[in-house]
Amino acid sequence: MKSKILSIILTLLITAQMSVAAPFSGNAKTKRIPAGTKLELKMLNNVSTAYNTPGTAFSAVLLTDQTADDDVILPSGSIIRGDIKQIVEPKRMSKGAVLYLNFDHVVTPNGRQIPLTLNVTGRTDLTYDGGITTTRGYKDAWKQTCSKSGAITKNAINWGKNVTDTGWQYVVVPFSAIGGAVGTAGYFVYGTVADLIKKGAHVYINQNETLEVILIDPIDVPVI
Repeated sequence: MKSKILSIILTLLITAQMSVAAPFSGNAKTKRIPAGTKLELKMLNNVSTAYNTPGTAFSAVLLTDQTADDDVILPSGSIIRGDIKQIVEPKRMSKGAVLYLNFDHVVTPNGRQIPLTLNVTGRTDLTYDGGITTTRGYKDAWKQTCSKSGAITKNAINWGKNVTDTGWQYVVVPFSAIGGAVGTAGYFVYGTVADLIKKGAHVYINQNETLEVILIDPIDVPVI
């Protein structure tokens, strides 16, 4: 009798295991999102080289539906999780910090976690190996200094033009231009020297910031 009961229990356990495993078998129907697909993600956490460390987890939400054969197989709102892969601290001569993100997996509508590999794309502050930085070194910082110093003269001249509309702007503008030029020269000299000495800035990616990423390897998403 006992052996009969044990046999029934064992049969029930095997049946239960088969029913649970069935949706995840190798024969499950899938649809593919090809490599090279670009995705838009919205960050759900603040991430920074200033206060985070390698291994810090983060999450992002998919902003666009991914379709195959006119079917939505990965809807917007799907959660993508990852962590900080590596941080390079800022250095002297204005060499900015570098942040490397590792996107680990996406959670499908039926709760499955599918590994994926994504690279950040579409940014001007990317390093050659896919990191996010602020300045690549003195040359980048110097260009920014030139741009900012040039804006000083431009803003001074615009102020002179807008200060009055009674004809006196023809007197004021030359003086404002001279003042702007002096300010530009002073800022340029100071900024150029400072760029040689100071450390570069940290990288900050804010919550709700949108990242454009590209799928490196195709993923097969189970469908019902």
